[in-house]
Amino acid sequence: MDRLLEYISHHPWYASGAALAALLVIAYELRTRSENSAAVSPQDVVRLMNQGAVVIDLRPTEAFASGHVAGARQMSGEQILKAGDTLKKQKEKVLVVYDDTGSLGASAVRQLAAQGFTKAFNLRGGIAAWRAENLPLSKA
Repeated sequence: MDRLLEYISHHPWYASGAALAALLVIAYELRTRSENSAAVSPQDVVRLMNQGAVVIDLRPTEAFASGHVAGARQMSGEQILKAGDTLKKQKEKVLVVYDDTGSLGASAVRQLAAQGFTKAFNLRGGIAAWRAENLPLSKA
């Protein structure tokens, strides 16, 4: 322990850099874990849908028309910002959002949580993960 203190006193820049790097790694890991805690697998989405979850597709209209999760409703990013008004009847229901890969869905979940939706989840991997599980898509 004495040698560590001696090293730190002789090399304050290296010690500060190492401490800063450690803090950045910890912050990154905590953020990743918090985002993943609000993400669910395609199989979990099927289970939630069977329990009455509302599914929201964040992709553009053309992508939605080419194939979407059955029963999903298409909403844009701008509409998610106003979801507190448009989805006020569903505030107590489970909401599952998805996009192509899941990246936009994570930020949509944060926006929904800020508006009071306590049961909002992101489809981990987006519609790509849904397709990889060979789950059905609706074109109607």
